[in-house]
Amino acid sequence: MWEFENVGMSECGKGGTRSRSLLNKMRCPDEWKGENVKMDCGRVSHMSVRKYHLVYTGHLFGLKYQRKHNNMFRYLKASFNRKKARRVTREYPPRIDRFQIDGIGEVAFANWTNPLTPEIRLHNGMVEFFKKFIKPGDLAIDIGANVGDTTVPMALCTGLEGLTLGFDPNPYVFKILQKNAGLNPDKVRLVPVPYAISSRDGEEYYFVSSEASFGNGAISPTKESRHGKFVYSGKVRGVNLHAFLKREYPEWLNKFTFIKIDTEGYDKEILKSIGSLIDACKPVIIAESFGKATDAEKMELYDVIARHGYSVFYFADFDVEANVIPVLHRDDMLRWKQTINIYAIPR
Repeated sequence: MWEFENVGMSECGKGGTRSRSLLNKMRCPDEWKGENVKMDCGRVSHMSVRKYHLVYTGHLFGLKYQRKHNNMFRYLKASFNRKKARRVTREYPPRIDRFQIDGIGEVAFANWTNPLTPEIRLHNGMVEFFKKFIKPGDLAIDIGANVGDTTVPMALCTGLEGLTLGFDPNPYVFKILQKNAGLNPDKVRLVPVPYAISSRDGEEYYFVSSEASFGNGAISPTKESRHGKFVYSGKVRGVNLHAFLKREYPEWLNKFTFIKIDTEGYDKEILKSIGSLIDACKPVIIAESFGKATDAEKMELYDVIARHGYSVFYFADFDVEANVIPVLHRDDMLRWKQTINIYAIPR
């Protein structure tokens, strides 16, 4: 507490009034929690308060300088960590965060501490988005699940009576996906699967990324790929999704209602490989139109989906309030130069 006792020379006259006015305008910074200014019978001179004001503002300047210095240090440290993650391959552990979701309660989520990956924050709008398409007891499939940022909300919708499968062949993100699959056992049934989806079982691929930390990337038949120069040391296995489901989860095939695909430009090839499964089950489809794809590839993605009798829509984000625009023709796919998400519903 700041004590101002017997420091003034004037009574509560003109000087005292001005002194009180000046004191009233002062605000203690948050760093001085619990501190305040105490006056003794108003016997504080304007000159004394002016001296205090100089000390006070000087202290504030010091705090602002220190805060600015700390912010700059944090920025430089984060920048260095990001540069290192782009060049040096290493493991980054998960961090468990917790979120409150209406109607569900507390949900734990393992965020990846890789400096190049954004922090995931689960929220009501995200879960409500998937609830439009998924109900309890369904089978939902996430291809290109990454750490589980969409897989977990999908699993919250299928619930314990349903099943969500998350496929990702990236060995680094798969460890985080596994962690998320083990959280919330009282709310979800989520199974992580470390395979790529291919036209035939047993095919092998390289996993290639533009970052040494493998925060992004895609499968490739060769080490040379448009996705980057960093190549995982081993090969990843591919499986045909329809054959995999018949073999491992035959009892769930008639409950298959939803599939999300995000494979950095490989989406249409996966859709081609599961044409018979789409015709048999008619699931809602979410896919990504890759920004680096050619115009012909973007239009072909539309064709591959539409030929199964689907209506296609652009949506701005995985949020129930996000903007939705019908994509009526294949040429409409060229309206967006950047990577976008689309969903498709059986007509």
